[in-house]
Amino acid sequence: MNFKTYPFEKLNSLLQNIRPNPNLEPLSLTIGEPQFDTPQFILDELNSRAYLLNKYPKSSGEPILRKAILSYLKNRFNLNLKNSQIIPTFGTREVLFNFPQFLLHSIENPVMAFTNPFYQIYEGASIASRAKVIYLNLTPENSFKPQIDRDKLSKAHLVIINTPNNPTSSVMLIDELKRWVELALKYNFILLNDECYIDLYLDKPISSLLNATIEVGNSSFKNILVVNSISKRSSAPGLRSGFIAGDENILKEYMRYRTYVGCASPLPLQYASAKAWADQSHTEIFREKYIKNFKIAQEILNINPPLATFYIWLKVDNDIEFTERVYRDYNLKVIPGSFLGRDGEGKGFVRLALVYDESRTREALNRLREALT
Repeated sequence: MNFKTYPFEKLNSLLQNIRPNPNLEPLSLTIGEPQFDTPQFILDELNSRAYLLNKYPKSSGEPILRKAILSYLKNRFNLNLKNSQIIPTFGTREVLFNFPQFLLHSIENPVMAFTNPFYQIYEGASIASRAKVIYLNLTPENSFKPQIDRDKLSKAHLVIINTPNNPTSSVMLIDELKRWVELALKYNFILLNDECYIDLYLDKPISSLLNATIEVGNSSFKNILVVNSISKRSSAPGLRSGFIAGDENILKEYMRYRTYVGCASPLPLQYASAKAWADQSHTEIFREKYIKNFKIAQEILNINPPLATFYIWLKVDNDIEFTERVYRDYNLKVIPGSFLGRDGEGKGFVRLALVYDESRTREALNRLREALT
């Protein structure tokens, strides 16, 4: 399989011969990894369940974790899902990579569509699935939201959207999502939304694709799936806790496939994850931190905060040259938008991940302001 070089490897290669300014503390706004401590109640549960390492975990997930995920969906989205409509996963990276392979395996000429620029695991999944790719380009002209091309979508077997979006931080509201659900039913493709940033809203809570599905009368979630993770909402990426939810007919067969994959989460992680999914209050604490960071960005860079995520999709003249210069002159790492897209999409932008505390965020953005002037 001919996988493409990952964006962060490309960044390392780009910067490897550049000596950064030694008078400034190194700062990096590249990786979407929260830099805040995981809440103590989650750590306490992890420690108290360490003795369970002598047992094999179920591939389907422990009842306590399933119950917690169902309670999250109810409390956050007012969704009453059944056990058969969810599968706990080992984060979302693995499911975004192996679900397309499961789904498309028996299709002779599979076609997969996803947003561009993108989280590169989508592309890896398309390569592993031998799928032809349709790019749903995100541009300033379409407000970085995927546009509907009925002719192309009618040929797709799997469509992945990602809202709230990484890297552009755009958000599709429920009426826009409803149109995508209607298309999935009309053209009989599977529609999956990557919702990993859905709890990092800055003002009003954002609806799930599953909410939109119910609103168009598809209460069984036929052809519709979502994935989500506690990595961002709970500042706990190391727990690797996610889920896939929606169409139970698809999930029944996918669960059988997963018993062969061997990606069950260790029991201590499942118990700690259950605590995280069942609690909503700690997420508000992290959300407030990101809101403050965006206020700092608005003050320093004069940008309008997005509706969600912790990303800024910053327009620059030349994303490669800008990345090299801010590293050399300001000891600051950003990631070029062209590393995150294909066919020229993302060019002329850099992605900033505002994942630090206020002090370090302010320092990084002040350096960027100086670089932009």
